[in-house]
Amino acid sequence: MNSTSEDPSLDEAPILHVDLDAFFASVEMLDDPSLRARPLAVGGSGERGVVASVNYEARRYGVHSGMSSVVARRRCPDLVIVAGHFDRYEAYSRDFHAVVNDLTPTFEPLGLDEVFADLRGLARLGIRPLAAARSLRERVRGELRLECGVGLARNKLFAKLASRRAKPFIENGEVREGPGVVWVSPAREVAWLEELPVRALWGVGPATESKLAQLGVRAVRDLRHIDEVALARYVGTSMAATLVGFSRGEDPRAVVVERTAKSLGHDQTFARSLSGADLVRAVGHHAAVVSRALRERHVVARTLSLTVRYDDLSSVTRSQTLSFGVDDPDAIAALGEALLESIPVRGAVRLLGLYASSFVAREANEVQLRFAWPGGDASSSDDGRRRQVGREALRDAVDEVRARFGVRAVARASELGSEGVRIDRQRGDAPFGPRPDDGRGGASGP
Repeated sequence: MNSTSEDPSLDEAPILHVDLDAFFASVEMLDDPSLRARPLAVGGSGERGVVASVNYEARRYGVHSGMSSVVARRRCPDLVIVAGHFDRYEAYSRDFHAVVNDLTPTFEPLGLDEVFADLRGLARLGIRPLAAARSLRERVRGELRLECGVGLARNKLFAKLASRRAKPFIENGEVREGPGVVWVSPAREVAWLEELPVRALWGVGPATESKLAQLGVRAVRDLRHIDEVALARYVGTSMAATLVGFSRGEDPRAVVVERTAKSLGHDQTFARSLSGADLVRAVGHHAAVVSRALRERHVVARTLSLTVRYDDLSSVTRSQTLSFGVDDPDAIAALGEALLESIPVRGAVRLLGLYASSFVAREANEVQLRFAWPGGDASSSDDGRRRQVGREALRDAVDEVRARFGVRAVARASELGSEGVRIDRQRGDAPFGPRPDDGRGGASGP
């Protein structure tokens, strides 16, 4: 089909990128409409909290994602900070993906609120890219009551840049409406490659931006005049090749259809840094959260990873892949404690993360009779194996009761407190930092 500058063909704009606007904050405003007219941030409200999402009222004051909550409140004293509800974001994300899937099954989710889609499969239906993009945006707005920006381009690089340009923006302290849908024509490609700062490129964060500045690279056009080998000494060989390609408008990445999560976990920033026995207990709390998430998905994990971040912000990670899968909280805790013992002690720990990956369907799990922890004390690994094997009937019974009557309907002795059943944090509680009154902290990640 022929095209005009206003109506590209699928050959000219095969890649679509849709990005939900201020996603977490938007969901919170849908659940509580009283927040709409107020400057709102989703994040941790304590001294170690981080802003994850803000509405446009907050952006007018210069508050943005990634900012510390302390700085955000300094810029906007009336800022409302809510801890976030990750289960709600996941539910909206599933609905969002279902809407995209109705357009084309060839789509690639990026987190909860972004999707790339390849539209070439629509050619047989006679659908044009701009019509598809506008229809998708209207469905998201009408059915989910969420705003989004949609970008169309010949590759992922320009499609993502376009979706950003499609959104509302702040100008002179006022919110201006974006176009909603933006197509990157060949002429626009050339203009953007000349005017964009290097920070606008995929994968360029503050650290990479700083390294590039040392080379005098501040704009995308500067990358075309730098030796790739010299660039690699600063950012690595792969990143150097990618950036040089981007500077020429090249991006060979295809849309990869991926429906299953590759990992899940729980990380927690503590209101008060931990050490010793408190840190070991925290591993147990994390193990309980990860165990529940695995069992909800009917999978076991063969790989466990533990990350600690010290008060000086340095981090250390240890991982181990097992010969069988685990989903028992005590088994995961025993293995997590063994990983913790292998990490050097550098002082108090401000963040602890426990992650599971290499999933296997629970029915296909084969637990070996003998299991030894490589390079470590066999007792903790043997204990983990025994608990994984010997407690399956108990785990299934507890799951069934909780599914029918609620998570607090049944508990182990360790979960009983003076006020009744105390269930460890759910995955996604206070995802972005500890609350001010929260001694245990609580930032969890998916």
